[in-house]
Amino acid sequence: MTEPRDERQVRSLRELPQAIEPQRDLWPGIEARISALPAAAPQAPGAHPLPVRGGGARLRWLAAAAMLASVAVGVWIGRSLLPAGGPGAAAAPATSPPGFAALSGASALDAAYVSDPRYQRQHAQLLRSLPARLAALPPPARAKVMASLAALTKAKEDLESALGKDPGNALLQELLVDTYQDEMRVLSDVQASDAGRGI
Repeated sequence: MTEPRDERQVRSLRELPQAIEPQRDLWPGIEARISALPAAAPQAPGAHPLPVRGGGARLRWLAAAAMLASVAVGVWIGRSLLPAGGPGAAAAPATSPPGFAALSGASALDAAYVSDPRYQRQHAQLLRSLPARLAALPPPARAKVMASLAALTKAKEDLESALGKDPGNALLQELLVDTYQDEMRVLSDVQASDAGRGI
């Protein structure tokens, strides 16, 4: 059983007519609407219509200038966060215990994330008093403190290395700040400890 075929059904594109004239002429209505537009929306005095040609070049120049300004601001912010490193880094005292030199060395990320002068003063003061405090501790407590400080130093180095590869990683930044705080806690506990009792 075959269905009766509609005569208007098209089996290929070749069967379509090449041109179809509209039932009525549309151009007079389009022309009337176009000519009515400028009269309906008069321009404010001093306003310039957007140029049809050449406006793209102006926009490209503005986009390039904005991009250069963004890069300049980024460089300026980056330079203000990075340390000025060099000969001003604090050295470990000559009487310091083994492993103490790694604690006092300032790295690039130390200065970037720990730039508060109050923190730096307190940290330096705790490091200066650390050798004397460690000498006053009993050997088991001293070993415990040195192991904690060595672990924190290693953690800081690992985090700084990871941040060097991925500086925008917020989790690594937070972990590094937590490590700084843990180091300060250990140093403060050593400072507050009673020489006879240990930590």
